[in-house]
Amino acid sequence: MPALWGVSFDATAMSGVVVEFLKTARSFAEQGFRVHLDLGYDIKADKDRFFEPYRHELVPEWVRLDRVDGIEHIAGYDREFVAATLESVRRNEVPDTGDVVDELADALVRTWEARDVSLVMVENGTLPENVAYTRALYQAIERYGAAHDLGRFVLWRDHDLMWQSEPVKYGSFPYPATPPMVNSPHVHYFALHEEARRRTLEWMPHLRNLDLLPNTFTAPERPGRPDFLEHHGIAPGTPVVARFTRIIPQKRIDRDLHLVARLPGTCLFVAGDTEEDPAETARLRALAEELDVPVVFGGVLAPCESAGDGFSVRDLLAHAAVVSFLTSYDYESFGNPIGEAIAAGVPYVASRYALYDTVYGGYEAPVLDILRHDLPTAEFARQVHELMTNAERRAEVVEHNRRLGTHTREAANGLVSELFPPAMGPRVQVSVVLPVFDEAANIDAVLASLRDQEDVDPETYEIVLVDNNSTDATVELARRFAETSPVAVHVISEREQGVACARRAGMEFAVRRSRHRKDPGERFYLLSADADCQVDRRWITELIAVMEKDKAAIGVCDYYYNAEHFVGRPRLWDAIQRTLRCRAVTFSLFGGFPDGKGFAVEREAYEDVGGIEIFYQLRNGRFVNHLSDDWDFGIRVAGSGHDIAYAPLSKVEINPRRVNHAIDEVITGRAYGNDGIIVMRDIRPEAPAKTADLTEAEALQAWEFSIKDFTPKNTILPVLLTPSFLDEDAVVAFFGEDLAARLGRRIAEIKAEMSVTDFLPIHSYKTPSYRLYLEFCDEIFARLRATVGEDIGYPPPLPECFADVPEDRFAEFVKYYCEDRESGEAHNYFGNGGVF
Repeated sequence: MPALWGVSFDATAMSGVVVEFLKTARSFAEQGFRVHLDLGYDIKADKDRFFEPYRHELVPEWVRLDRVDGIEHIAGYDREFVAATLESVRRNEVPDTGDVVDELADALVRTWEARDVSLVMVENGTLPENVAYTRALYQAIERYGAAHDLGRFVLWRDHDLMWQSEPVKYGSFPYPATPPMVNSPHVHYFALHEEARRRTLEWMPHLRNLDLLPNTFTAPERPGRPDFLEHHGIAPGTPVVARFTRIIPQKRIDRDLHLVARLPGTCLFVAGDTEEDPAETARLRALAEELDVPVVFGGVLAPCESAGDGFSVRDLLAHAAVVSFLTSYDYESFGNPIGEAIAAGVPYVASRYALYDTVYGGYEAPVLDILRHDLPTAEFARQVHELMTNAERRAEVVEHNRRLGTHTREAANGLVSELFPPAMGPRVQVSVVLPVFDEAANIDAVLASLRDQEDVDPETYEIVLVDNNSTDATVELARRFAETSPVAVHVISEREQGVACARRAGMEFAVRRSRHRKDPGERFYLLSADADCQVDRRWITELIAVMEKDKAAIGVCDYYYNAEHFVGRPRLWDAIQRTLRCRAVTFSLFGGFPDGKGFAVEREAYEDVGGIEIFYQLRNGRFVNHLSDDWDFGIRVAGSGHDIAYAPLSKVEINPRRVNHAIDEVITGRAYGNDGIIVMRDIRPEAPAKTADLTEAEALQAWEFSIKDFTPKNTILPVLLTPSFLDEDAVVAFFGEDLAARLGRRIAEIKAEMSVTDFLPIHSYKTPSYRLYLEFCDEIFARLRATVGEDIGYPPPLPECFADVPEDRFAEFVKYYCEDRESGEAHNYFGNGGVF
């Protein structure tokens, strides 16, 4: 099992820093990582725990509390040394750390080697509490990462920074004594909010790989223990204001006492270490007696994630009327207790500390303006009382905060999964990428078809489901499916809307993980599937077999509709089948182009062309990503000299809703837009699908748009991109020697005339493809009739504008027609998505 090494510069088990570490580490533990956590007792001087053994620290059972081997034997390294270096930092003086840094780095590397560490999480390492340790960490990271070829294996997260955590303690800007954050190939940095990110880049403008990773809100996994109140001597029915924190002056627990004094019958529960600052604890007890406030100092509770037998913060939350966070103005950055309250469905109250609005703007709670009122006012207490007693208002606040918190948690989890993806199974050779958006009605059947593949070992492939902002139960159903699937199912998210973005995100997720495979020369395949199309049982087997045999870069499968869905619609069925028969012939000749419904690409070819490229177009005055990423990707692969293979026995069943809900647009060649703009057509409306057959006129129009959309792309474009096809025997036999020769000469002429060196950029191929179609359509259709069948018929009528064009100037006016960028007439003539 790989190991995760976590190190906290907080030097305490009861802190928001450690709680957030546990939340993030939990996802890695579920992937099979052993989690080791160094609480930082041997890092931070002011907690007086240097070299002390762990005794009663409460962490989940899946966490092993650990520390650096032999750190106590490093000469000159002790609490006094760290305190002295921090004193230099306060004076903006760079401390002399001697040989300590090198020896610390050696110890870290030896420890990571001994634990087989492959992931490191650093919490608050930028805070200059111990500059020697921070320098040693950077040194160890570079050495260990290079030695093991780990890439970015370090998640470095700063909850606090000099300007937001006791700012007088760490010198002044630009903090010359603080070890600078470095651009390392092994480190990815995270700030907790946009203001922290802005200030970090103000300090370190050169820094790259800095993302936002807010604290997350993890919902309870178990109910609170019913004996919690009784155990602590609190009478049943007593409203409880909960405060879980360090008991130190900066936390301003005195404000909670003054608040509860204005709430008769209410009890204050303070969870924290009363021995950390005995003087502060004594002061608070005296104030409670003076104000006649019932208060329980409950000691240190286990973190919410704890599954142990003792009481945890989760038990306190289960019995709390509200959670309080009335802290100092310039002390807190994120305010972890607020997050715990949101996750547990408990309302909270807070002070408007310096960064409160930055972090919790949009959440609902009574907020005390402590720049105007140092202690809770009568109005503030009234708002808190209403929240505690008005059930309707309480429910509204809780639900509002829960929705915002859920979005934040999903975004944070998605970012961590993207940047630190789970390890790939040692035998996996195929990643199937499945973009999804609101597919709850189909997802179980689609996943089952991907799972139940014949002659494929479940351990040799995986499914990467990319959620593209679904609003239904798609993700929940997918995760439930994953729990019992013998094939690994990874659920990731892509926030930018669009199937192209989702497909790219899934493929990049697979590519990053596959790069660390032991044999870099082995062929690894990325497969694209569609969330509303089911694949046949031999889809993977046949597709990969053809690609292996031909050593092709892309494999294209066959598609079909189930005839049962078209019973009683013979005209529509005939139009569909004629198109698919043409497809079978041209794909057999040229390999075809990938369709997102089902294709494969070999990883090295994928990376060679830069992966799936996202293009943007204007629609209604706004930029949206282009939808033909699959076609354009195939064009770039083919145009770069790679081979495409057709696997006719690898089959995908197309969902008939593609026809049933868009048939009017298919008939008119506008299923996916017009004027050259490709749009996402909603094929999941609430209105019932159309199941009537086409009229003869509709069937003719549908077929003409289908064949016009199909022919330039599938018969002309392949030879436009790869003219050497025209030298192959099978292609010459299809076109005939004379037509093949003339096509080759005309392609060279058009290419020279357009002054382009290739046809790779998106849509640059359309104009020459359209021109060649209009010039050669009669002859090409003659070859289709001879090869596919007489029922293919003749070319649809040309646009009326050519009626008056002299025959000897026809090719000239074809050029003007196809290159008319203003009207988009050629795009509309050939249709856009009119093909079945």
